[in-house]
Amino acid sequence: MKTIQARGGMPAGDEGAFRSVEQDRPSPGARDIVVRVVAIGMNPVDTKVRQRMEGDKVLGWDAVGIVEAVGSEVRGFVTGDRVFYAGDITRPGCNSEFHLVDERIAAHAPVSLSAADAAAMPLTSITAWEALFLRIGFTPEAGANAGQSVLIIGGAGGVGSVATQLAAWAGLTVFSTASRPETAAWCRKMGAETVLNHRNNLATELQEQGMQTVDAIFCTTQMERHWQAMAECIRPQGTIALIDDPDNPLDLTLFKQKSVRIAWEFMYTRSMFQTEDMAEQGALLGRVASLLDDGHLVSTRQETLHGLTAENVQAMHVRQESGTMMGKQVLVVDESAAS
Repeated sequence: MKTIQARGGMPAGDEGAFRSVEQDRPSPGARDIVVRVVAIGMNPVDTKVRQRMEGDKVLGWDAVGIVEAVGSEVRGFVTGDRVFYAGDITRPGCNSEFHLVDERIAAHAPVSLSAADAAAMPLTSITAWEALFLRIGFTPEAGANAGQSVLIIGGAGGVGSVATQLAAWAGLTVFSTASRPETAAWCRKMGAETVLNHRNNLATELQEQGMQTVDAIFCTTQMERHWQAMAECIRPQGTIALIDDPDNPLDLTLFKQKSVRIAWEFMYTRSMFQTEDMAEQGALLGRVASLLDDGHLVSTRQETLHGLTAENVQAMHVRQESGTMMGKQVLVVDESAAS
């Protein structure tokens, strides 16, 4: 089978940073399914892993595909099922024609979406769901959190776009951040009631909207830049969920007087450590599929490439690193099964 390997230590735009390599088709372990990949989603984690890795690696974790084979203990899927998932960062990625994934972190793909639209959703949906409903503790039901508020920093990015939709569905008053007219419009389309300009001080921006504090903050990007402002924006005994990696140490004592809870979200924790609740990831993806089919969520796919080539994967990495992405990029691998 064809795979696209990233070369460790090479900038995304360099010649030879990605190459096509033939590998054997994987065989399933007891809990694994073998998936014929139809479409792939691009995420910041792809670029972060590439920048830090040594040696060569097949990247890519968001995928939609068709089950080709199942392991001896698989009960949730049969051959021919269309599935979607965000994979396991400790295993080879899905920039390949066939891919191996544990059934517990996969779900049946939404039936109303094309493979390209569905491929944009798994990783960002899991991250946003776990941050809002597991780490922060909001209730994952329609309208259940009316009267409460959340500030989503980086509202137009992949994770922020889904978090805004989920928060609005769950009844929260959503403040999202953006800095360009088109990204601000996108945040409002996703369900933000108010958009703050993250090029300015967010505490001042919030106050200008008649709010002193919010109940929770989900910071998806530029944590260091907004650290002081978050300490001002969060209410006493509120919660802040983080996914961004800081470059320098940060002063946690800023949050002591308010007794603020700081919670990390890393969507690969369950698969990386084979936690006892690992199957919850597949279950929540099933709920996301239903929300997509019911129209409560919409796909965040904004850009689409066609064909599993080193050139296309490279172009997606370069685009991701530009810092101007709105929504998600998707690569269609198998045109015959993409509708």
